[in-house]
Amino acid sequence: MRPWRGALRQGGIRPRLARKQTDGMMRLYHSATSPYVRKVMVLLHETGLLDRVELVSGSGSPLDPGAAPLGANPLGKVPALERPDGPALYDSRVICRYLDDMAQAGLYGTGPALWDILTIEATADGILDAALLMVYEARLRPEPLRFAPWVEGQWAKIDRALDALETRWIAELNGPLDAGQIALACALGYLDFRHGARGWRTGRGQLAAWFKGFATRPSMLATQPA
Repeated sequence: MRPWRGALRQGGIRPRLARKQTDGMMRLYHSATSPYVRKVMVLLHETGLLDRVELVSGSGSPLDPGAAPLGANPLGKVPALERPDGPALYDSRVICRYLDDMAQAGLYGTGPALWDILTIEATADGILDAALLMVYEARLRPEPLRFAPWVEGQWAKIDRALDALETRWIAELNGPLDAGQIALACALGYLDFRHGARGWRTGRGQLAAWFKGFATRPSMLATQPA
């Protein structure tokens, strides 16, 4: 694989390229409030790999990369994982698959179960994407330019996804631990963290009960956003 040779610049400064880890340790660029990072952190706790990872703070926004790990991820997003056996990995789904493979934890299943798990994971990430766009609209866009119907359109996506999880996926959620459950728990936790007033639990008793139980796992308690 060719190494990344991009010349992305911010303020005239070329970002440091991610260096290959040679000591067997991995380096995870993270933000304590990122739900995408939380997915990776929960998986690290569940697989026993946490002591093989050095945590490095790094975050920014679409308007200001700040301390984002541009050398590890040219998109300027966390999580990004520097690993000893190749270029840095980014996107939480890629990193989770890599760590699951490393641990041989089987959190993605095999056969038909794999596709169910990937669909739940994709649904959870879609919820997060919409929820984060709602946050950005309020935090980054000047008030006179904010567009309330667009915000409500993002919540409508979340609403439909939650209804599908309540009616279609509860049996899978109540099965053995898998990556889809981890992703969804982190997504629901983020809704509580940033959009608690929306009351996502209303009319979704089964999903709410599932999350109440899952949220007591030590991996979830150890990774709560502050």
